[in-house]
Amino acid sequence: MPTASRRGDTPPPRTGSSEIEILRGFLDYLRASIAAKVDGAPEPQVRTAGTPSGTNLLGLLNHLTFVERSTFLGDEVTDWQATFQAAPADSVADVVARYRKTGERANEVLDGCTDLGAPVPRPWPESPAPSIRWALTHMIEETGRHAGHADILRELIDGATGR
Repeated sequence: MPTASRRGDTPPPRTGSSEIEILRGFLDYLRASIAAKVDGAPEPQVRTAGTPSGTNLLGLLNHLTFVERSTFLGDEVTDWQATFQAAPADSVADVVARYRKTGERANEVLDGCTDLGAPVPRPWPESPAPSIRWALTHMIEETGRHAGHADILRELIDGATGR
């Protein structure tokens, strides 16, 4: 059993009172939590399946990068299952940096959005887009769900706990 290390828990964010401030605040909080959970995880365990389905810590963050790019930036993903594996040449630092950069790009898109009922802006208008409210809620759910998986996988790898 790995030696346990404990990081302090970061409490949920104190956000502004508007709906968009609350949704964006919680998404940013979850983004930071899962990136921190993956950052510094040791090779090759970070790529090793922790479940019979093949789920691995680095793959979770890689997948979330694709979900963010699809949801907020309009990228098309043709093989969602493949997104659960990082490329062999990608280091942990590469995947974490790409995820953080994608979140920054998504936030740049969201910075110009004030109407939560409006569709997420798309680079090509003929492409259907969900409402900003739906997209934010979906990303909070998706990121929170995978952050829970990441908590368990990281603890199994090296005993690290905390947010």
